[in-house]
Amino acid sequence: MARSLAAWLDYLEQLHPVGIDMGLERVADVARRMQLLDHPIAPRVVTVAGTNGKGSTLAMMTAVAAAHGMRVGTYTSPHLVRYNERVTLLGNEASDEQLVAGFEQVEAARCRSPEISLTYFEAGTLCALWCLAQARLDIVFLEVGLGGRLDAVNIIDADVAIVTTIALDHANFLGTDLAQIGREKAGVFRSGRPAVLGSQCLPGSVADTARKLGAPLYELGSTFERSSVESELWQWQGENPDGQRLTLYNLPDPGLPLDNAATALQALMLAGCDLNAETTRQALGKVVLSGRMQWIGQWCLDVGHNPHAAAYLAKRLGAQANGRLWCVIGMLDDKDIEGVVAHLIPVVTDWICVGLSGPRGRSAQSLAVEIERQGGFVHGCAATPVLGAEGLKGKLMPEDRVLATGFFTVGELLAIDLPQATCAKPV
Repeated sequence: MARSLAAWLDYLEQLHPVGIDMGLERVADVARRMQLLDHPIAPRVVTVAGTNGKGSTLAMMTAVAAAHGMRVGTYTSPHLVRYNERVTLLGNEASDEQLVAGFEQVEAARCRSPEISLTYFEAGTLCALWCLAQARLDIVFLEVGLGGRLDAVNIIDADVAIVTTIALDHANFLGTDLAQIGREKAGVFRSGRPAVLGSQCLPGSVADTARKLGAPLYELGSTFERSSVESELWQWQGENPDGQRLTLYNLPDPGLPLDNAATALQALMLAGCDLNAETTRQALGKVVLSGRMQWIGQWCLDVGHNPHAAAYLAKRLGAQANGRLWCVIGMLDDKDIEGVVAHLIPVVTDWICVGLSGPRGRSAQSLAVEIERQGGFVHGCAATPVLGAEGLKGKLMPEDRVLATGFFTVGELLAIDLPQATCAKPV
């Protein structure tokens, strides 16, 4: 009897003795059995690595490329609500049937003698690559998961590789040395193929790695740049592989970091997308990225879960200072809770701490201890994100805003109707 998608995902979670097992040998061996490395999965492939900004950069590349008539596919992880979100083909999530067919191909290949064990993420990556290769696309965007050099996505030789930002995250696996983290992320670069650096604050190890590999460097602030013209408009200037310059004026604010928008445009041009000014404007004006500065009524949902992301949120939300700013926060135990709270404390007035399930989940009460230690006012604690959100019913004023942060927190809240202001006076 054929497995359903849900049954496949349950099976794959139990397939390997550990959840994260860094290295490319096993996944590359199965990819070769699937013939995924015999030919490019698409005429153009762009890989996006980095600590923060991968999702927004990829979303803007997708929107602009599709607007220019390109057949686009993407692979991202993790998902917020449905596993199908991880693979998109021509703007649509992969169907259960497509993913099941992919997992069947992966399983058949890995079970050949000698059998090869794969992690959940490795199997999912191979399934995604198989689905993308079947779709006859013009361009594919691949988001690197953890790290870069040893991430399963890195079995693919991308035509253009991006590193967005470097900051501390996943310290248990990547350590706390930013230079070393930069070298790991820069492991997605390839000799003779463009390397795009999407931040002016990257450790020098990122550019050094590209130079040692002989990868042409395109750096934000030098090779390409962006500048604000008015509060809601900006301009971009970039360079094609032949050194020709292009400037696009009066671009709309996509509601996502402009450094990432500039990086997306530069990478697209290097991947062969002939950017048209008006088409680019229209595409950037319509970008929607679930869980990244996503507004639903009074709620801002953002998956940011490290200090770098929290600093960006504080800057954006602190500039809109009317009413109270609530924060519904739930985090995993291996994240830098202290650093995240430190950046948000100056702008958040009321905290709702929520617990997360699973062995890595941190309790609401322990979050509250850290927030109160830093001088924050904890309005309440709840066992789950949904219960935390429901606790705000009848408490919000029309001028209040609510930030919900953390990947699993946002994922659970996207599945419910979020409470909005109903009361005439504060509670």
